Amino acid sequence: APGVYQLASLLVELDASDEASRILCADALYQMGRVEEAHKLLLLALSRNPQRSPILARLALLQLKKGFMYDGNQLLKKVIRIGDTSCLLPIMDIFKDEDRKLMQTHCRFRAMTILKNKQG
Repeated sequence: APGVYQLASLLVELDASDEASRILCADALYQMGRVEEAHKLLLLALSRNPQRSPILARLALLQLKKGFMYDGNQLLKKVIRIGDTSCLLPIMDIFKDEDRKLMQTHCRFRAMTILKNKQG
């Protein structure tokens, strides 16, 4: 992760508008346990493109990790409204096991709640 972070940082320096490098940089920071820095970098990337599902999904995980369930839910709802949920599966490979389980459990719980409410 440190090598990936250094490479991604260099790519961001070469082209500040390169969103993929920013995301890669944020992923490396997350893997190194520097969650707050990853969060700030993702917020910056989101400010440039507020409709990007890969950024929103990563921010949702970080919010859930911090215990901000409402904020995490809102970000996940936005990903669903945008209609680009294809980013979720590849992102799950990046998440640490504990965070992957957190996201899966949270999404399953929310889905079950929605289904129960629709049945009633």
